[in-house]
Amino acid sequence: MPTSFNQSVIEEFRANGGKVGGPFEGGDLLLLTTTGAKSGKEHTTPLGFVREGGLLLLVGSDLGGPRHPDWYHNVLAHPTVGVELGTEEFQAIAVPAEGERRERLFTRITAAEPGYGDYQARTSRILPVVVLERPAHEAAIAEDVGNFAEKMLQVHLWLRGQLKHVRDETDAYFIALAAHQGPGAPPKPGLGLQIRQHCLAFCDALTFHHTSEDAHLFPTMADYHPELRETFDRLAEEHRSIARIQNELAAHLSDADAGSADPERFRAELTRMSAELTRHLDHEEETLLPILAALPWPPGPPGGVR
Repeated sequence: MPTSFNQSVIEEFRANGGKVGGPFEGGDLLLLTTTGAKSGKEHTTPLGFVREGGLLLLVGSDLGGPRHPDWYHNVLAHPTVGVELGTEEFQAIAVPAEGERRERLFTRITAAEPGYGDYQARTSRILPVVVLERPAHEAAIAEDVGNFAEKMLQVHLWLRGQLKHVRDETDAYFIALAAHQGPGAPPKPGLGLQIRQHCLAFCDALTFHHTSEDAHLFPTMADYHPELRETFDRLAEEHRSIARIQNELAAHLSDADAGSADPERFRAELTRMSAELTRHLDHEEETLLPILAALPWPPGPPGGVR
């Protein structure tokens, strides 16, 4: 639960298009909604931020306290977050910066907001710098669609794009590892937070999509098309098969910084999931799109379509 002070800031922010008074007056402020690492409940926190090009940067300062703030632990467990910025609302993926990038960004942050340097001086822990990234293919999700078939294709396009992004980052890691020769530090062992956060965010989105289909779309369609019950059963079994691979991927990434993850095993599981998911999406589109094209999006009132 937010403190009464935080709650008053949240209410003022939403009532005034992102503008607040008091200690935040004139500063850059956003609302970050995270999913609790242990509770699974949503938590909204007002946070200052710094712009760096097109990026939004957060600092896990906790005013220089000895422990990372709760919202930081939440984004490590569930990287997909909600952001309210002025009157705009959108989803983002929270990715903590590492190594040289973290040092470079923190230098720019303290140049813009020197108070963060004071917070760092108060504590022995390294203050996390978290980059809020808008997911690739977000624009495709925002486009208007006219029927369920177009909506399914839109979601599938987003999922394919997110999976490709994770695979491209993983391939880049191995290319950098293979290219390292001579003196100097090799790439950091393990997969790193960039790959970890993007993979977990993709898996969360895929789980939500498949759960929604199993709980709502497939049972409803089966009522109107009983001849397709075996097809829906097969698609649901494919969901379970893909979920098992997701669980294995998540197990590789259980360490908070992914430093102990086995990159070769991770890449093998990612390749296996990519192949199964691609076959599943192709089969689902081939089977269901002709039927879904007759159903309007957004759905009409109950009983409106038979």
